Amino acid sequence: MKRFEGRVSIVTGASQGIGEAIALDLAAEGATVVLVDVQKDKLEAVARGIVGASGRADVHQADVSDAVRAQEVADAVAASHGRIDHLVNNAGITRDGLLLRMKEEDWDAVLKVNLKGVFNFSRAVLRAMVAARYGRIVNIASVAGLMGNAGQVNYAASKAGAIAFAKSLAREVAARGITVNAVAPGYISTAMTEKLPEDIQKTFLEYIPMKRFGLPKDVASAVKFLLSDDASYITGQVISVNGGLYM
Repeated sequence: MKRFEGRVSIVTGASQGIGEAIALDLAAEGATVVLVDVQKDKLEAVARGIVGASGRADVHQADVSDAVRAQEVADAVAASHGRIDHLVNNAGITRDGLLLRMKEEDWDAVLKVNLKGVFNFSRAVLRAMVAARYGRIVNIASVAGLMGNAGQVNYAASKAGAIAFAKSLAREVAARGITVNAVAPGYISTAMTEKLPEDIQKTFLEYIPMKRFGLPKDVASAVKFLLSDDASYITGQVISVNGGLYM
């Protein structure tokens, strides 16, 4: 039997990169995966791939920073499937720049998606999880939220917030059979990171003891573990997937 057979998993930011890898992994393990993103065409392409591999997927176009829409998605999933077992808060954006030059709208945009989005979807799914006395929530944070990163005060703050959010919510819901954890990736090869100039990529490599960049599947494997019954006694924790970049 597949590990997540009969489970229903919501993955935000599932249209590409880490989110897509997580969705594909969960579907391969038998979960019905609810794909959430603003990019509907890309979501539908991911869904076609899952269905083509004999998996199950639903598509919900949504801006995670919209609290009303987050609740609508959660209500629709609960109504359609009768349960919500997993939530992976992966949706995120960057608006990099030094603080002296950072526009207020760049700060607001990153915090709205990366942190308020975590709040919106976690709150939206919690009623179903509490009623079932079972649930798994995983926030995709970042090494930047642990060690900081020049030029990313907004992004680092949002990811540090996602970690503190996970630890705090874990204390609130542990007695209800719900675990809440975070995964903090380091430098992962995605469409976003591949746009960085080659000299910057080489500089990053110098600081990574394993001397390679991570892959989306490396992060997906950590998420899959935290969602599984093997991690039923793990909550409020952060798993770093960074090749030793930050220890």
